[in-house]
Amino acid sequence: MPASSHPSIHPVTSISPADPPPNEPLEPEARGRFPAFGYRNYRLFFFGQLVSVTGTWMQSLAQSYLVYELLGASPFQLGLVNVFQFAPVLLLGIPAGVVADRFPKRRLLVMTQSIFALLAGVLTILVLLDRIQLWQVYAVAGVFGITNALDMPTRQSLVSEMVGKKAVMNAIALNATMFNTARVVGPAIAGLVLAVFGPVACFAINTVSYGGVIIGLLMMRIAPVVRVASGSAKARLREGVGYVLATPTIYRTIILVGAVGTFGMNFNIWVPMLASDSFGSGAGAYGLLFSAMGIGSLLGALTLAMFGRTPSRVRMLGAAIGLGLVEIVLAVAASIPTGIALGMLTLAIAGFASSTAMATANTTVQTTAAPELRGRVMAVYMTVFAGTTPFGALISGAIADQFGVATAVGVGGIITAAAAIAIAWTQRQRLMPETRNVVAHGS
Repeated sequence: MPASSHPSIHPVTSISPADPPPNEPLEPEARGRFPAFGYRNYRLFFFGQLVSVTGTWMQSLAQSYLVYELLGASPFQLGLVNVFQFAPVLLLGIPAGVVADRFPKRRLLVMTQSIFALLAGVLTILVLLDRIQLWQVYAVAGVFGITNALDMPTRQSLVSEMVGKKAVMNAIALNATMFNTARVVGPAIAGLVLAVFGPVACFAINTVSYGGVIIGLLMMRIAPVVRVASGSAKARLREGVGYVLATPTIYRTIILVGAVGTFGMNFNIWVPMLASDSFGSGAGAYGLLFSAMGIGSLLGALTLAMFGRTPSRVRMLGAAIGLGLVEIVLAVAASIPTGIALGMLTLAIAGFASSTAMATANTTVQTTAAPELRGRVMAVYMTVFAGTTPFGALISGAIADQFGVATAVGVGGIITAAAAIAIAWTQRQRLMPETRNVVAHGS
């Protein structure tokens, strides 16, 4: 979509996709296992994203394969792709939350998704012409990261606004299900496409796939709404950050997300090296490992969507600890002669744990945040989650360069488990005085 065809973006005084039309109930009764599907706007967004994210996962696999296998990059250089892709989120994510709260979210997302499609098209042309170089991959990753800094808080806060409060956790769990379905399907297709047509076909498919979410956004029924934006952008920024720091449930959850994001979620770095150095070689092994992790993540998200109705601190912390422990097992499996089946099993369990922990954390933050501050709060959340990824990628890539991928995975697992245990212990210690006071007053 050319830039001139984007809907114009003005400060919010008129339209919001969050508000259901008059013929759609504000909060329909939550029925069945998947009440979020009772909202038309959510259905359009869900299935549009399913197409788009499948293409994105195909590109993710193809991009790592291109950099590591075809361009001959080192593990550290592969990690730099993640740095360029996620560092802008760290720098721009929180200010982007102010924009997400001020402008119509649908229009912002049409713009960001169109830019993503353009970037995928650039990679397609460069690879097709055999002109691709590592610095060009870095440049595309950087522009993607800048755009993603705005897209992430806007998209995350929109999900909870499209459904009633009782369906928020179901919507977020279904979103995770969609994401992980794409994680299974995307790499599986990409593995075949890579083997037959090479990475250029994956990039081309991703370019087209963004049409799914853009069409879904444009088909949403929206209703007029008046929003009053008061104060300067700087004041609104301070208000959002101050709200996070003053809300223990939110800032403790974000601390956990930062620890897991930095040390326990470096699979884009680990999996290509595990496929090449530990469990097999080539695109086939790469696709199998990514798909196994995606299946585990999908099962975790489906379980949460079907049975989880409210956030649970025990579930969130338990899943984070489990993620760290299974990564330690994965490190051991990668350091001794084993078949790819063990690698697939451990990655599937890691996917289940990570999906459960992150979806629960996301729901906890969204359901706790005040609606008028949700964009800014989710910007802080996504800045910490995605913005810590470059540091984790650099650290993990450097360790893998010096000591091998098994050591990098093991160190990440140990720190992840230790951080989750420390947060759980801290929360328990803070709750104990409150419990004693209740008992004392009761007696």
